[in-house]
Amino acid sequence: TMTESEFANLFGAAPEFWASAPGRVNIIGEHIDYSDGWVLPFAINFRTNVLVRRREDSLVRLASGQRAKEIYTFELESLRQSKKWVDYPLGVIAELKIPAGVDMLILGDVPNGAGLSSSAALECATALALNEVFQLGHNAKQLALIAQRAENNFVGMPCGIMDQAVSMMATADHALLLDCRTLETTQIPLDLSDAGLSLLVIDTRAKHSLVDGGYAARRADCDAAVSALGIPSMREASIELLTQNHSILGTDRFNRARHAVTEIARVHAAVAALQSSDFVQLGQLLNQSHASLRDDYTVSCPELDVAVDTAVAVGALGARMVGGGFGGSAIALAKTGLIPQLKTAITEAYAASGFAEPRFFVATPAAGARIESI
Repeated sequence: TMTESEFANLFGAAPEFWASAPGRVNIIGEHIDYSDGWVLPFAINFRTNVLVRRREDSLVRLASGQRAKEIYTFELESLRQSKKWVDYPLGVIAELKIPAGVDMLILGDVPNGAGLSSSAALECATALALNEVFQLGHNAKQLALIAQRAENNFVGMPCGIMDQAVSMMATADHALLLDCRTLETTQIPLDLSDAGLSLLVIDTRAKHSLVDGGYAARRADCDAAVSALGIPSMREASIELLTQNHSILGTDRFNRARHAVTEIARVHAAVAALQSSDFVQLGQLLNQSHASLRDDYTVSCPELDVAVDTAVAVGALGARMVGGGFGGSAIALAKTGLIPQLKTAITEAYAASGFAEPRFFVATPAAGARIESI
């Protein structure tokens, strides 16, 4: 194929393995993976491909199809963070402790910067490819944890396990109910097309300066609330417990904790709704999740609110911001025939508010990481 000849042109030999892994959309369970909660993401039909060949020496050579064939070269013994895209595969290489160098070509179509976790797709495709090349024998769960550690330790982003777990373990036409404490997974049927529905991703293209500091601050609030309440994590909390301790927590931490407690409940309610194909109920849960993220967790922003409010006004079953917040994307669940109207209305609302033009993707529940045939 084109992809393999590209590899051969760059590196002078054919690839040995080709792995791919998808980005993801989280239906519900936001800002809860780091509180030992449950989340309900699905893998999407955009994938990152990693082609790899083992070398006889200890050089690591990386190239990306998107970046005009620039080859980055590193020495296996001295991998350092470079603050570039190469940190994601390098982090995985460092965690896996591979015994020899590699040549790697990365080709991805997961949209960058839309909050669809292109980074986890890259980490997971790299981990799976290297696991095959060096016959390391890790299973999908172990590879997800390795990919997460790569992002935590090498890239330096304190993400939870959700993105890597769903990229590794998803199956087509299903959402993945993931217990972030035990990593236990349950496949939940998600046949949107059968129900005549689509999930629209609205990339606001907004980036507010709060993003990184805001994420860390919310995590710190949750950690402080857990410690003030004397419980292992937010999943042991109840609204009653929070209410009894309102004065100890203070309003901000009470509100952050209330989001965590109610969001965990919404995840379980969403699973029940999907199991009985009650998409109206699912839509209402999405709306409630957005309100909680906006008002209790305060991680929304005007662009996200306009996208959500417009979608609901036009007739979507439900909509919410997804991801870290302060920008990024929102999702809207709607009848497939309504999608063109949603796009038009949101684009017009953005223009009227003086926002940048949004991007749209329709997300289809796809399969997790896999080895492609060469």
